[in-house]
Amino acid sequence: MDPVIVAGAGPVGLTLALALARQDVPVVLFDETAGADEPRLARTVVLRPDTAALLERLGCRAAAGARPWTGWRTMRRRQLVRHVPLEPGPLFGAPPPAADVPEDGDRQDGGARDGTARHRADLPGAARDGDRRDGDRRDGEPEAPVHSPLHLPQHELTRALRATLAAIGDEDLVRIVPGTRVETVEQDERGVSVRTRGAQATWWRGSHLVGCDGPRSTVRKQLGVRFPGRTAVERHAVAALRAELPWPGEAVLHRSPPWRSIDAEVSARPLPHGVWRVDWLLPPGRDLVTPDALMVRVRDTLAGWCEETAIPYELLDTGVHTVHHRLARRWRVGRAFLAGDAAHLHGALGTQGLEEGLRDVGNLAWKLALAWHHGASEALLDSYQAERRTAVAARLRTADQALPLVRAAGGWRAVRRTVLPGGTRGHDALLTDGHLGRGPLGAPPAYHRSPLAPTALPEGSVTVGTPTGAPVADVRVTAPDGAVVRLRERLGRELLVVLVAPGTGVWDRRHWMRAGLMPRLAAAVSALPMRTELLVAEEYPGAPAHTVLLVRPDGHLAAALSGVRPAELYACADAARGGDTARGADSDQRDQRDAEATARR
Repeated sequence: MDPVIVAGAGPVGLTLALALARQDVPVVLFDETAGADEPRLARTVVLRPDTAALLERLGCRAAAGARPWTGWRTMRRRQLVRHVPLEPGPLFGAPPPAADVPEDGDRQDGGARDGTARHRADLPGAARDGDRRDGDRRDGEPEAPVHSPLHLPQHELTRALRATLAAIGDEDLVRIVPGTRVETVEQDERGVSVRTRGAQATWWRGSHLVGCDGPRSTVRKQLGVRFPGRTAVERHAVAALRAELPWPGEAVLHRSPPWRSIDAEVSARPLPHGVWRVDWLLPPGRDLVTPDALMVRVRDTLAGWCEETAIPYELLDTGVHTVHHRLARRWRVGRAFLAGDAAHLHGALGTQGLEEGLRDVGNLAWKLALAWHHGASEALLDSYQAERRTAVAARLRTADQALPLVRAAGGWRAVRRTVLPGGTRGHDALLTDGHLGRGPLGAPPAYHRSPLAPTALPEGSVTVGTPTGAPVADVRVTAPDGAVVRLRERLGRELLVVLVAPGTGVWDRRHWMRAGLMPRLAAAVSALPMRTELLVAEEYPGAPAHTVLLVRPDGHLAAALSGVRPAELYACADAARGGDTARGADSDQRDQRDAEATARR
């Protein structure tokens, strides 16, 4: 069978090629560049736990060199409004050291090295451990720990993905074609034909085509898909610099800072090796930022934060980041798909477009792999657009609704009395949640109205801590080989069935595999219409004992059932794979009867 063609070798295209290769699907990857990305420290990536776990599963070690944040603070003028301590994600090990600078005890003069930064407790608005301030926690906010995002330069992520693909070492499985871009796309019932230009100008044949070729996507244009939206929703001046800031390891959002050169908002996020990315929100309708104006912003910001007139720093990179909001009308046309910036553009109010592109990969890769190996229904392939486009559209809609309030002329205070009670705190919480990957601006999406859900609620369905369609909790599970692993580590290739069985952790697997519900459940799992792995968890949030969870390969909950119900489990698994249009209803009913008979035996 012909390989899958992926157009575009940015982080999204590389990740998709790697995800398909891990499932033994051959890939041809068109790379417009010569195979190397320009190092740009001012162009960075933020990874939340779900996207970092995706890369980890695929064998990409980019997260190993990233810097987790130890905290997030929001400031207004000179006062601390909100401080959120962060915990390292489950895959990222122990927290990093508090700083890349000497501790106070190592300093000879009792102050900061070179006299550039003061102790954080001495700064205006700084909070000591144990302090409690208004706005530190909103009413009703859950007490669950907030996992730290990871922050790294985008070229390092790209380099790590290329190295992981190169390590596969099988050109029959992954072939990267440098200096090549799509020119013409033609489709028929059996595949896709693509003509390229550049280093290898010729016709290529593939089973499917995925356009990951950026906002000016040739694939999208060849498919005749419109890309409506808004241009220059926000603009930011960006600088990567090495300096000692008063909040080592913490990210900072400073609204309405008290120095005159900053218009509205400045943020700083730590990178490894004492480097920071600093962003200044630019007012709309202004001219381009000149180098002199940017240097004024750098000096005033560092002086304001460190309360010094001259702060030593090393400027490593600069740029202007312009945020556009666009959404492609269609994400699937026949055997061709769009992903990443070719399908959507966003990034205002702390949202991350690249991260949504990685979520596109997590959703599409297993569906394409199933189609390539076994064939798939139109419902399964259509579900990529139905789920992902709906999720990104909701994110864009939320950001677009919030922008007029957040960026209104005269500031938030000008509108808060008539729009939102307690608006200042609500605004700060909205921005914080967007940057931290929580709430409507940042949380991983849930596919509540997925076409892959059963048409009717299955008999025996139970409610657990994860709503159906949402990402599952990353609990510890026992794998078939007896190893205790994280649930996310088993995602990607097949369905998962998880039995919640308290107390099994104290027994060897070979004992409880033959006891209780396990024989019947194992028989029911073996009869499912798609490859499925059976796991056991000591506990799962909100799930009573003997709950059976069906988890999709991308980590979203397909169903939660009470006990072993072979027919219902089969129906949910069949819905999760989109059904099988090649078979009739009589055949499906026979399979369900066979599954029940096998379980009874």
